[in-house]
Amino acid sequence: MKIKFSAVVLAGERPGRSDFSRELGLAASVLVEVAGKSALARVIEALESSESVEAGVLCGPAEKVFQENPEFQQILEGSSFRWMAPKMGPSASALAGIEQLNSFPTLLTAGDHALLTAGLVDDFCTRALDLDVDVVFGLAPYSVVQAAFPESKRTVLKFSDGQYCGTNLFAILGPEGKAGPAFWSRVEADRKRPWRMVRRMGLGVGLSMLLRYLLGRLTLDSVVDSLSRVMGCRVGCVLIDEPRVAVDVDSVADRDLAERVLLAEINRE
Repeated sequence: MKIKFSAVVLAGERPGRSDFSRELGLAASVLVEVAGKSALARVIEALESSESVEAGVLCGPAEKVFQENPEFQQILEGSSFRWMAPKMGPSASALAGIEQLNSFPTLLTAGDHALLTAGLVDDFCTRALDLDVDVVFGLAPYSVVQAAFPESKRTVLKFSDGQYCGTNLFAILGPEGKAGPAFWSRVEADRKRPWRMVRRMGLGVGLSMLLRYLLGRLTLDSVVDSLSRVMGCRVGCVLIDEPRVAVDVDSVADRDLAERVLLAEINRE
């Protein structure tokens, strides 16, 4: 029988809303319309249509925003997802969602992942289960993303053996994997204090990783190994060769890019 994932969709909003949501006059950025449908609705639809996910929680936005904007209830109506209040920061929210579901394996993704598809979800979940680890994160080769979307500015992780973009796809395969978001929740609390972040990783490990990264000598495998040590759980990585998985919609430029991709697909049908 196919192993089913529960899912946590992160949809928290910074206090006072993000610059993006204020710019577009949205109550929350995940409600941005992309080719006639909100980004959040597209994410929930992809998860519900997949063969790997059976139920989950929408973590965020804040209760007042959720209650005052009926579109959230409409998106969840008839789905297997329910709303829960977010915590301070995405990692803390992810951990709270995982603990509330208390069901493994668990998939984590973002509510603004408008180009997510059921096929991408199934591929990531299947390959994550093949790894003998506790936490899995997805990366997309930057060369693939750049070739497909040369005009798009993406955050790039540069290692000595390749360059990659994040995908906002994570898997927690068992209870031990909760150590991952728990660790990053503590790191997020120190995001404006870089030296504290380094100390949390272990002074020697943190400084060594930072120096090797700056010198272009850090490999992806060495990062995975180091994260496993400092988090106290086994970490793995899945490489995804589909460029759309690297696009989240948190700017007008990203909204326009995602809309072009979706409208081109609609016109081909």
